[in-house]
Amino acid sequence: MRKRFSSANTSEDEADIDITPMLDVVFIMLIFFIVTSTFIKESGIDVNRPQAATAVKKAKANILIAINADNEIWIDRRQVDIRSVRPNIERLHAENPQGSVVIQADKESKTETLIQVMDASRSAGVYNVSIAAQEQ
Repeated sequence: MRKRFSSANTSEDEADIDITPMLDVVFIMLIFFIVTSTFIKESGIDVNRPQAATAVKKAKANILIAINADNEIWIDRRQVDIRSVRPNIERLHAENPQGSVVIQADKESKTETLIQVMDASRSAGVYNVSIAAQEQ
């Protein structure tokens, strides 16, 4: 004859907690935070910016361009030639159309280089161009 199992064994099987839905929620939250987070972009070099009494902090400056004292242009931690500034700005602007261009020009750099970078950004379709300065 067959031996019947008692009801105590079946209650142990029902007492297991299924954590799969909790893991699904945790992974969905993780993906949400990764997608909605913003990353800080840096130009790649330290620039000795001039001081200005009317300097205002800009919240959404996503395209940072640095010009050092030797008139070298830096975008995304790499040095670029003046001829490749426009394609780089177009690429970065395509990634984030709401972003603006902030030029961090050293106070020892030439105005000609600054104007060339401003012209390149405007010819790339970005008209929201700012020049970085330190607050006094």
